[in-house]
Amino acid sequence: MENSQLLRSNQTKTKRSSRVSLNVRHVPWMFAIPAIVLTILVRFVPSVMGIGYAFTDWNGIGWSAHPVGLANFIKIFSLDEITRTGVIHTLLICVLMVAFSNIIGLLLAIVLQQRFKFRSLYRALFFLPFAMSYLATGYIWKYILTFEGPFNQFLGMIGLQNLQRPWLADPNTALYMVVIVMVWQYIGLTLVIYLAGLEGIPEELHDATAVDGATKWMKFKRVTLPLLTPAITVATLLTMVWGLAIFDQIISLTGGGPVNSTETLATLVYKNSFIYGNFGYGSALAVVLAILVTCFALLQNALARKKEEALS
Repeated sequence: MENSQLLRSNQTKTKRSSRVSLNVRHVPWMFAIPAIVLTILVRFVPSVMGIGYAFTDWNGIGWSAHPVGLANFIKIFSLDEITRTGVIHTLLICVLMVAFSNIIGLLLAIVLQQRFKFRSLYRALFFLPFAMSYLATGYIWKYILTFEGPFNQFLGMIGLQNLQRPWLADPNTALYMVVIVMVWQYIGLTLVIYLAGLEGIPEELHDATAVDGATKWMKFKRVTLPLLTPAITVATLLTMVWGLAIFDQIISLTGGGPVNSTETLATLVYKNSFIYGNFGYGSALAVVLAILVTCFALLQNALARKKEEALS
């Protein structure tokens, strides 16, 4: 009798423990479900709807959207003057940003890897711009680069009055000022990535090359640079994607002007959709931009992976 009661008691405890463990396993999912649902509603559903609107003439206000087939995409690939300018500016900003932000970030990482006083403070100061709001940074630089701003005042103080100009209102300089602001802001990101890569290189390799009589340039070329390939891949990919999709800095600095001299695909998406009321055409531009970013990212990733395999 006692044995049967003991057996039933053990069975009851086993069922309870299994039920409790089952509930415990489901607790993380219960906490994650609201975030998953919100992400789907805010990100994925609008993205799918935007792709659908790319094949319509919807104006973004009414409920009526008439199918137009591929008319919006045909208009894009006919490359009218504004669209062609936007594509050129997007690619130019991407190339300049990737080149300068990575080169300067790598040079700063090499310097800040050395041991000296206040090294951590300098690292934090260089990373600070990347942590700031893009719009806030753009408005700060917009004030700095106005004709009466601090930059022109500084040029006047050092006797370079002939170089003073409205940097963001001049079609010849506005685009390059945008690139300078972006490079300044993203240097902190590439700096951190390259610092992590440099810290992962064993010191014994540098010591071995020094014993062989290699110069600093030879050590960098034959040891440091090849081992930094994964870091270079990540930094290049991130700066390329953000360079192609640049929007906040341009809107806050120039708004796409003057005379369309800083228009990009992202600003054309915004203006066509929310200013001109051509939501269907703007959605088509957004789809083209997304495809362009994806293709460039996949191509760059494939080339980098091929290079990593050749070095391994």
